[in-house]
Parts: sequence; structure tokens; C-alpha cells
Amino acid sequence: MDCPPVVIIGGFLATRRHYWEMQPALEKLVRQKVYVVPTTRLDWVLATRSFGWGRILRKLDRTVRKVLARTGAEKVVLVGHSTGGVVGRLFLSPEPFRGRVYAGTELVRALVTLGSPHRNDRGLAMRRWIDQTYPGAYFAPAVRYASVAGKALFGDLNGKSRDRAAYRSYEYLCGQGDVWGDAVVPLCSALLDGSVHIVLDGVYHSAKRGRPWYGNTRVVRQWWETARQCVSDEESGYLFSSSVTHAEIPKSPPSA
Repeated sequence: MDCPPVVIIGGFLATRRHYWEMQPALEKLVRQKVYVVPTTRLDWVLATRSFGWGRILRKLDRTVRKVLARTGAEKVVLVGHSTGGVVGRLFLSPEPFRGRVYAGTELVRALVTLGSPHRNDRGLAMRRWIDQTYPGAYFAPAVRYASVAGKALFGDLNGKSRDRAAYRSYEYLCGQGDVWGDAVVPLCSALLDGSVHIVLDGVYHSAKRGRPWYGNTRVVRQWWETARQCVSDEESGYLFSSSVTHAEIPKSPPSA
């Protein structure tokens, strides 16, 4: 089957220019135009409060609806990098958020998250609230979920400066710093319960943190080739997993 249109929602403080390599790499793979939600740094600064999340959700909603109108497709594949993946989870909800209903389950076929901080023991209050209100792959099987996590740096409080920084970031998100992650988000936070899990060795959170990162051309090819199986599998309807790693996907969902 043809892939639905792909929409990218970027991460905290990211703008469209941060995805200059990811966007064309995906376009080559899906053989159609890929769209990026036009968030600004101001949008993300305001997202420290719930009204700022509403501002980003409105931009996401407008982008998705414009893409559907332009392409004639019924649904999109939403790719969320970092906090953008958590925004995507909220977008799916049919419940009103700050007086507006987005009901993304009617617009999104699959949500693919890249290094998203799903687990937030001490993170932003909004991210914690989303994870508590809509835990795991909450809207499956209506929406299919895949979570991608980089395994690039082990947090070490006694290591080099970047190892110490990773330790503090990991500990902040999941309560333990001496674990593996992408230098910002640990595996225990990035791998969403109930989703297809894809772990990429040596992949960093962003170009600023190290290379390669999720947006590099060869890395995009790596995670997309696995994630698209989640998107396009019609026989099983949805692939459940809480332990799949290193680009492995189960043949069928486990029995209930």
C-alpha cells in the first residue's frame, strides 16, 4: 500500500530548519512531499505552560488538515522528534484541551516518536500529565505507535563532561542516571509502553549532542524501514510490543 503523507513535529526549541536533512531523506523513502509543522522558538518557550501547548497543537492541527486537503489522503503518519512526540500523543485525544478538541485519532494513522521523553519522573508538568492521562499506546489500535530510541551514551557521574551531562538528564527524566540513552533522553523514557520499540546503537538526540542523530540520512533510512512496517501492516491491524529492540518487529501481536 502507498504510505500516507508524513508530517514532522519538531522538538523543544526546534524550528523547521533543524529538519533540513530529515525532511528530504524521508521524501526519498516515501516518494512524496514531507511536511514540517512551522513551530518557532517562541512557541516552545511558551510551552512551559499549558497555553503554550495549545498554541503548538493548533499549528499541528492546521498543518495536518492542510496536508490532507492538499493530498486527498484520509490520514497522515505523524513523526514527532523529542517533545514533539509527546505533543503528538496529546493531539490524538478526543477530549477537549483548553476548550478545543483535536481528535487526532481521526486524522493520524500512525505516530512515530524519535527520542521522545515519554516518561517524566521530574520533567515538565505537562509532559507528566500527558503520560499519566494517556499512558502508553493509549489509542491503539486506532492509531499505530512506534518509538525510536538512540543508544549512544551511558550516563556516568564520574566520567567526562558529556557523560556527566547525560547522567543528570537521564536521572531527571527517569530517576536513574547510570543508564543508556541518546545523550538527552534515556531508553527507559523514550520507549513507549505498548509501541513497537526501535533501538539504534550510536545514535544521538540531536546534531548538537553528537552525530549521527535521528535526522541524518542513513539513520532516517534505518528507523523508517522498520517503522513503516508498523504503518503498513494490514493483516494484524496493529503490532504490539513492549520489548522489541534493534529494529526487530514481531510477526503478530501476542495473545491477550
